[in-house]
Amino acid sequence: MKTGLAVDDSTSGNPSGNPSGNPSESTPASRPDRALSQTGAGYQNMLQLIQLRWIAVVGQITTIAGVNAGFGIPLPLERMVLVLLCLVAFNFGSQLWLRPGRKVTNGALFFALLVDVASLTAQLYLSGGISNPFALLYLLQVILGAVLLEAWSTWTIVVITGACLAGLARVSTPLQVHQEQAGQFFSLYVQGMLICFALNAALLVVFITRINRNLRAGDAQLADLRQHAAEEVHIVRMGLLASGAAHELGTPLATLSVILGDWRRMPEFGRNADLLEEITEMQNQIHRCKTIVSGILLSAGETRGESSAKTTICTYLNDITAQWRASRHIEVFGYDNRIDQDLPVVFDSTLKQMLWNVLDNALEASPAWLHMDAARERELLVISITDAGPGFPAAMLAQFGKPYQSSKGRPGGGLGLFLSVNVARKLGGTVTASNRPEGGAVVRITLPLAAIAFAPEVAHAV
Repeated sequence: MKTGLAVDDSTSGNPSGNPSGNPSESTPASRPDRALSQTGAGYQNMLQLIQLRWIAVVGQITTIAGVNAGFGIPLPLERMVLVLLCLVAFNFGSQLWLRPGRKVTNGALFFALLVDVASLTAQLYLSGGISNPFALLYLLQVILGAVLLEAWSTWTIVVITGACLAGLARVSTPLQVHQEQAGQFFSLYVQGMLICFALNAALLVVFITRINRNLRAGDAQLADLRQHAAEEVHIVRMGLLASGAAHELGTPLATLSVILGDWRRMPEFGRNADLLEEITEMQNQIHRCKTIVSGILLSAGETRGESSAKTTICTYLNDITAQWRASRHIEVFGYDNRIDQDLPVVFDSTLKQMLWNVLDNALEASPAWLHMDAARERELLVISITDAGPGFPAAMLAQFGKPYQSSKGRPGGGLGLFLSVNVARKLGGTVTASNRPEGGAVVRITLPLAAIAFAPEVAHAV
């Protein structure tokens, strides 16, 4: 009695690896993603194969002992035990071959099923051939092959098992049944068929259910990878558009700055204090726009290491919150820095922009009150931004961090949070949101300290 189970990177009957079966959808970018997603499922199913072989070893020992000792039917024990030892040796070899991350290919699975068929054929040859009720286990090998193998491999298994079954009908070692047991042989055969059917059904239900679960997990991982890839492409396009827009805006902003400077020196404006105040405010806003444009160009043209600056957690957070507070109009802004141990870290303009995006979104929802809280939770930096606005709609919370998810009703809205989520994800962190029972919302930014640490000793201190 022998069964086998493993998994292949290909779907059944679809050697291209394209889940939809449409060749036009199998792109160079999608094939590595599929291989990556299926490697984990293959590893898990190969572990199940090894476990199932040990079950098969126990089942063979039990069956041989029961038939030989329990029913008194003599069997060629030495040769059957030799086949059993070969099966044990193969399973030990499979354990040594298998390691985490091992990619289980169609060829590996095909070879494993061939070993299963060979072992089953040898045991059936030594125990009655086709008259052995456990010959129905060939059907289990065929079904597993249909689920796990490519089309050509499956049909090869069908041909091989059919040939083995036909050969056993002509050549085998007959069972030596005593004369007094001859009348009971048919009853024993029927009982064996019932046991074999129950065994086949149980193994198929259990292990094919596990295979489907692993394949669904692989498909979910693949879908997640494709979603991330689409978001990365979207971010690149947005970066190119932002960089181009920044270059285009540089000239009109410079022109407006020159015009306002000329107005300030004109006598007509110099005698009017209100106009001078408005000109000053306009110049401040233009300076702010130029600073934003410069930051966009800096982020687009430099790597993180080139545009980063060494500082500490507390210093950086205190500075950027003070800068944000000075450039925004808000009635009450609370800031609580609860980081006891200040650590040297490296921050850059993208992290600042991420935090400002979240603060600006909260300010639009709650212009009268905001609160920002910074804390250290073991190896994580956690920043929570709380507002007193209407909160997030349920549909937005379900799609939080996706592009163009906005409650403001503006075309292209929702990109700020989308970019913030992706910046945090690049650093191994997360951005999550929830609504407060008393009203308002909380956005929680979590970043691993190892991703922003400046010196090796920071990681040891954590």
